[in-house]
Amino acid sequence: MRRSKEHKDETRRKILDSAGRLFKADGIDGTGIAGLMADAGLTNGAFYKHFASKDDLVANAVADQLAQQQQVVDALPAGRAGIEEFVRGYLSAAHRDDHVGGCPSAALLDEIGRCTDATRQTYTAGLSGLIDALAQRLTPGDPAASRTAVTTAFAMMAGSIQISRALADRAAADALLEHAAATAIELFDAAADHAGRG
Repeated sequence: MRRSKEHKDETRRKILDSAGRLFKADGIDGTGIAGLMADAGLTNGAFYKHFASKDDLVANAVADQLAQQQQVVDALPAGRAGIEEFVRGYLSAAHRDDHVGGCPSAALLDEIGRCTDATRQTYTAGLSGLIDALAQRLTPGDPAASRTAVTTAFAMMAGSIQISRALADRAAADALLEHAAATAIELFDAAADHAGRG
């Protein structure tokens, strides 16, 4: 019995991993169930043992991707050093060029906004957890004091990655990321200073 539960969990993980990669690479609408299951090395019939529909998979994949991103934040060094490491890694050419392994917000926001309420609720909860983790690192004594500023900074960061990916001029795309990183760090520092004064 235990073996079959482990097998089921392993199969579900394969599907979620493939969905996370393919959705970010090809878009949610551009990814079909057949291609996704082939990527996972599974048959189409196995899909419905784990998910009720593609919409159900999308909601679960978005939650999984955001949970993985929060784990990265949770593993950062404490305080400002961790925030700066996150910003510099996020607003790097390596992240910009890695659609598949990159941020789900930067890759999928336009599609998530058109998804079902369940997916948008899942995204809202996952993003909230990520923002809380950053705010806790930035202002551990009062995370709520920096939450709005952290959300604004993260939104600017995700938008900067999206625009940098769209630019045909590589030098301009790189310059955008460099300036966005400096601006994001300024925003985080200002939020921390403001919370400290409050």
